[in-house]
Amino acid sequence: MPMSKMTRRVTRLGVLTVGLAALFLTMNAVPGVATPPKDFKGQELARGTYMSHGSLPLEQGKEIVVSQITVQPGGSSGWHSHPGGAIGVVQQGETTIYEADGNHCTITTYTHGQAFVERPGDVVIAVNTGSVVTIILATFPGVPVGGSTRIDRDNPGTCPGV
Repeated sequence: MPMSKMTRRVTRLGVLTVGLAALFLTMNAVPGVATPPKDFKGQELARGTYMSHGSLPLEQGKEIVVSQITVQPGGSSGWHSHPGGAIGVVQQGETTIYEADGNHCTITTYTHGQAFVERPGDVVIAVNTGSVVTIILATFPGVPVGGSTRIDRDNPGTCPGV
């Protein structure tokens, strides 16, 4: 029995609607891919819960973590941020920090004896752009108890070639 024009039109519209809905769900259900660290190793040296009433604006009950970070030449941290920020001191070598700042990229290189600060939520990647192993001593304030000092982030696309 042949289908009427109206029945064919409704069938086509139904198939098109289901197809578009499936495409929409597929495109929005696939999570972004965080960039993994490469030749980048952190060793936690100390962790403690902040309990004092000092003058620094730190949240009581969160942890302060101190780590030694070792990065091979050409190695990188992968794109990331820190829940409570970070304070780094370059003990050996150099590191170049690429920061996604809105729709542009801020690039700063730090060498032996220099320190840097990453604010909470700053999306950055640290790359050993030198020819020797880089060692950074880092302090991470405001870490959730038992939690990670870093949050993996997707490449924001604002720093071409990184």
